[in-house]
Amino acid sequence: MYISNRWKDFEVLDAGDGEKIERWKDVILVRPDPQVIWHTDKSKWKKINAIYHRSSKGGGEWEIYNLPKRWSISYPLLNNESIEFNIKPFSFKHTGLFPEQAVNWDFLTGIVKNNDNVLNLFAYTGGASVALLKMGANVVHVDSSKGMIEWAKENAISSNVNNKNIKYYIDDCFKFVEREIRRGHKYEGIIMDPPSYGRGPNGEIWKLESALYKLIDKSSLLLYNKSKFFIINSYTTGLQSAVLSYILNDIIVKKFGGKVESDEIGLPVTKSKLMLPCGCCGRWIKT
Repeated sequence: MYISNRWKDFEVLDAGDGEKIERWKDVILVRPDPQVIWHTDKSKWKKINAIYHRSSKGGGEWEIYNLPKRWSISYPLLNNESIEFNIKPFSFKHTGLFPEQAVNWDFLTGIVKNNDNVLNLFAYTGGASVALLKMGANVVHVDSSKGMIEWAKENAISSNVNNKNIKYYIDDCFKFVEREIRRGHKYEGIIMDPPSYGRGPNGEIWKLESALYKLIDKSSLLLYNKSKFFIINSYTTGLQSAVLSYILNDIIVKKFGGKVESDEIGLPVTKSKLMLPCGCCGRWIKT
């Protein structure tokens, strides 16, 4: 398992009975997690700022006790740079950041060099984009949500990175890749964090199981013989890390050589010392 264990401002304090309690700097949140099916003593969960309650009808809502509208947390990159993220709870239990992804930022440190061109698909609020900018990359950031793009811009400003080195596109990722192919653009690296299900800005339907292979196949046309990496993250239940490995080997390795590794991504739980599974990741690197 790839473990994100270098956080100072974030911590999974405990987890059990379908929930996890987290520290986001000085703010304590309780959020549901369907994979947490073991038991813990919740009577010791204290000083909670907000709890997200799932609804039996779908979705849910926050129960807020004492919560700032927004705050920030930082992460120390391995290149001695620091990145900062604006956090605020919003719908579907999210906070604007997936802390487990820090393990991929660490992985890319040393691989990404100044002026490398990197494509970030399903780029959300820009965690990877900001980290890549701090490594000296030129980033193309694509997401279908205007709100997420604006949030990513805020994170870039907070992290004091040069916005001249990033281009933001509100677009359907598959259509964007097709346009980039026609433009003849190439990238040293590609990273994607596709949802299980979603819609593009014009109502385009995305379903991971039926679209992922085709998207990776198309995206491979944006690589060339000097490309360095291709990373896929998945939070889809039932899609194992081995599947990502098979796809990357079948498409990328056949064209460019290199090697593939894949595993679950996780976060350490302070109380139990367990590792909380948070999806999976497949990585291709050019050796």
